[in-house]
Amino acid sequence: MAEPGGYNQSGRAPKANGEELSDYQMRRRREFEEGVRRNRSNIGEWLRYATWEESQQEIARSRSIYERALDVDARSQTVYIKYAEMEMKNKNINLARNLFDRAVTVLPRVSQFWYRFAYMEELVDNVQGAREVFDRWMQWEPEYEAWMAFIKFEQRYKEVQNVRGVFERLVFVHPEPKAWLRWAQFEETNGDADSVREVFGRAIDRLGEEHMDQHVFISFAKFEVRMREHERARAIYKYALQRLPRAQSQSLYNQYTVFEKQFGDTNEVEEVVVRKRRMQYEAMVKRDPRDYDAWIDFAKLEESAGDRDRIRDVYERAVAEHPTTAEKDVWRRYIYIWLFYALYEETQARDVDRARQVYGAALDLIPHERFTFGKLWHQYAWFEIRQGNVDKARRALGQALGRCPKNSLFRSYINLELELREFDRVRTLYTKHIEFNPANCATWVEFARFESALGEGTRARAVYELAVEQPTLDMPEILWKAYIDFELELGHTDRVRSLYERLLKLTDHVKVWISRAQFELDTQGQEAARSVFEEGDGRLRDVGRKEERLALLEAWRSMESDGGDIESVERRMPTRVRRRRVLDDGSMEEYFDYVFPDDTQGSRFKLLAKAHMWKQTQHSE
Repeated sequence: MAEPGGYNQSGRAPKANGEELSDYQMRRRREFEEGVRRNRSNIGEWLRYATWEESQQEIARSRSIYERALDVDARSQTVYIKYAEMEMKNKNINLARNLFDRAVTVLPRVSQFWYRFAYMEELVDNVQGAREVFDRWMQWEPEYEAWMAFIKFEQRYKEVQNVRGVFERLVFVHPEPKAWLRWAQFEETNGDADSVREVFGRAIDRLGEEHMDQHVFISFAKFEVRMREHERARAIYKYALQRLPRAQSQSLYNQYTVFEKQFGDTNEVEEVVVRKRRMQYEAMVKRDPRDYDAWIDFAKLEESAGDRDRIRDVYERAVAEHPTTAEKDVWRRYIYIWLFYALYEETQARDVDRARQVYGAALDLIPHERFTFGKLWHQYAWFEIRQGNVDKARRALGQALGRCPKNSLFRSYINLELELREFDRVRTLYTKHIEFNPANCATWVEFARFESALGEGTRARAVYELAVEQPTLDMPEILWKAYIDFELELGHTDRVRSLYERLLKLTDHVKVWISRAQFELDTQGQEAARSVFEEGDGRLRDVGRKEERLALLEAWRSMESDGGDIESVERRMPTRVRRRRVLDDGSMEEYFDYVFPDDTQGSRFKLLAKAHMWKQTQHSE
């Protein structure tokens, strides 16, 4: 269906006689002219105008419109491209050639014009013309991809000498490793081995050590391998490794290792690796003699090489660089060197006496009056155990506890005696540990569980009783829970109930109330649990802990939901309200509060009482 303008939605003229077509074209041209007159700088309007004229087979008119558009914006890439496409579509090759020539003259840095220009010349079999286009383009020294397009063009027509000439110019403009590598790849395919070697040699000379890339050497060496020149390849790898920094030659080193594994002797490969890393670590420890991580890695490297004299030399040099400050954090990594040293002497060198000397030297060096290292004492004690010297192990741990007691040393000594099944000694150690740190709840619990495991329930209960009577405890909740669980396992419900009562005299924590209610529910039923919940609700109300009271009521409601009186609990549930308060800096903050039914009722009674007092005052006057 035609539109009122006389043409359909696609913009094409309807089928009509010559007079109607002329009228239609005249109307459309007026509309387009009006459009470009109103918005002359809108290139899209010009392009639509020119495209419409082309659809009417009015090529001259379309060309004129493109020219007018270029008068408006002589650097519009879109206009040039659409203009050239129109000329090529209508087989006006010379006009398209002239247009591209204008485009690359005005905008020589727009690669798209050059690509299309060269493609058009090649498409019409004007190979020499395309070559001239590329040659003109290269005079502007474009990006690397443009040069590769020129090279591929010459390769398509098998112009080997021309390709070499382009590569010569490319590596002068872009002396990058990838350019040299592409040239070497081309010579390997189309030339001889000497040509490839010449390219790689020139690349190494041109790039120099400052701009050298490891991949050039890798490709050079791989080429020699393909030529079965293994000695040449080995020489290239060694030359590169000597000149490139370690940070820039990781792939080179990996490829060299692979090469030696394939074509070299195993011992030589390992020696090369160790020697390279040894030089690295020597530089690191020379730069920072107290870089203990570097010393540890250095010693592990020598251990892997297996030279006992070198290993001991590295360890002795490392332990000689002891910290100059008495700060434990600084000493921690240093002590690990002694530990690894002693382990090496025991497990690999099999020199027990020397290992014992290493432990002794380390223990003498530590400033025990300031701090100690439980790991060192522990490892030394177990070393003596492995040698069958139990007494020496005990003396070592006893000496550690006497000089610088700490929790980890007590635990280590206790674990040792447990392994030896010396239970009396374990009791003694627990006693000493408690005397050293009576606030440590974990020690009390471990002591009581030890006695319980031996079937000494009375002793375990006595330990718990002593523990809960301590004035200061670091984690009392853990201690009380362990005591209650102990009595529960024995089935002493009265004792458990008594413990809960004693605990609730010390704390009003909601979890304690809930735990006691659950205990009463399991042992005596809902009525007993309900009494606990009511008592807890009253206590928490008196101390004003609203959030804990809400948690208690929710637990109570959960219990009552199983066939209980849930409505009575619902009547106690609070209402959540939003309030505001003044902070220390004078600003206001909104927060949520809980208003319980008994709180609201109490406030109302106070208000009525004040009103009654006011009324009595008025009557007396």
